[in-house]
Amino acid sequence: MKFCATIIFAGLVLMLSSCTESEAPKPNVVFVFVDEMRAQDTGYNGNPDVLTPNLDKLVGESINISNAISGCPVCSPYRGSLLTGQYPLTHGVFVNDVLLDPEALSMPKVFKEAGYETAYIGKWHLDGHGRNSFIPKERRQGFDYWKVLECTHNYNDSWYWGNNDQYKKWDGYDAFAQTDDAIAYISSKKESDDPFFLMISYGPPHTPFQQAPEAYKDLYRNKDLSIRDNVPQEYHEIVRRHLIGYYGHITALDKCIGDIQDALKNAGLDENTVFIFTSDHGYMIHSQDWFYKQVPYEESIHVPFILKYPSLHGDTGREIDMMLNTPDIMPTLLGLCGLPIPKSVEGDDLSGIISGESKDFTDAVLIACYHPFGQWPRKDGGKEYRGVRTKQYTYVHDLDGPWMLFDNVNDPFQMNNLVHNREYNELKSLLHKKMQTLLKKTNDDFEPGMNYIERWNYVVDDTETIPYRTINFKGNPIVNP
Repeated sequence: MKFCATIIFAGLVLMLSSCTESEAPKPNVVFVFVDEMRAQDTGYNGNPDVLTPNLDKLVGESINISNAISGCPVCSPYRGSLLTGQYPLTHGVFVNDVLLDPEALSMPKVFKEAGYETAYIGKWHLDGHGRNSFIPKERRQGFDYWKVLECTHNYNDSWYWGNNDQYKKWDGYDAFAQTDDAIAYISSKKESDDPFFLMISYGPPHTPFQQAPEAYKDLYRNKDLSIRDNVPQEYHEIVRRHLIGYYGHITALDKCIGDIQDALKNAGLDENTVFIFTSDHGYMIHSQDWFYKQVPYEESIHVPFILKYPSLHGDTGREIDMMLNTPDIMPTLLGLCGLPIPKSVEGDDLSGIISGESKDFTDAVLIACYHPFGQWPRKDGGKEYRGVRTKQYTYVHDLDGPWMLFDNVNDPFQMNNLVHNREYNELKSLLHKKMQTLLKKTNDDFEPGMNYIERWNYVVDDTETIPYRTINFKGNPIVNP
């Protein structure tokens, strides 16, 4: 009897020990992303003018993924790929102002299934029913806590739909008010045993630049701001005026990041929280004689990506130069949290590279624009393109043939297009094969953009843009009154 009791007791001890080991607390996730911020415009990346003290401090205790690329540098396509881990031609949001399938197997749904509380604050831009319209629960992709507007760029008169489905206004500059709300949410989790997944989507530093807080614009008004080498001389003065507001937005957002970091520490949650700061894409601001995004230049596609997870890397910072594309974010984040990755995901799980458990296997990422936008009409040279960005080169093909080849290491401002230089034919052939491999992997036949518009039954106006208040999802047109 005593022998049997001893055996049973030992078995129970082993079982309890096993449960304890397997039930390590899941990490919380705070994912912060801004709109239209270039990787080049941070102090830690060498910009001598912009003030980003909190980001500079953060990168010193985080992992800096220095080759993060926005594969389709447009707002809604980025967001669709971020939430699904798929490429735009798969999830269908390859243009702005259309609906992401409510039945998509998205990142918040995976976290929710794993026992996480899910929360979203800020800009959404995935509903397509109008930029101020109410978004019902069945179209929120599994988020519970919800203080969201589809899209606004009026940062000082900014509204949202709240948890109780009431339409409310953020107090003052919306990024500050949204940060206060995020801090309150984080603070409420101090005593909770349930992990949470919080996404904060800021509208700035997207235009209008003049809407940055006056105190932050004042930081730059009397500075002799430097201009990027690839900005034509005739734009220098207007770019300096733009940078006052653009940098003002960035420094204001930098304060938000510092406040969120303090909130995590004050709540005792920082050690077991995966914190990410990034941007959906960049902005040209007259580099290469172009103002907007969409184009495959570095100012448009290269974004900051800081990942802090002290339980993984301690309190020291390091740089990883692996290639990271937007569809890779979901599987990588799930991998870091030990959660299953859905088969529907097309991006790569890079968590092993980040943790040091596997060598860097990244080679090239696909960059693409699937249809010209009204900001970039065909009459002004707008075009569809596909290409690859490697650690050194950018190679781009349009429907007519090779378009760009840049050596980004030796020509960081992309002033010397090598695409028709015969000395680079072998390299061009190699990069073209990489592009073809990625197109095949993503089932992309590189057709004219209108083919995809017609295939998805989207309706464009005379500027070839989806009207802001129209949604046409797979043949079901809904036009708001």
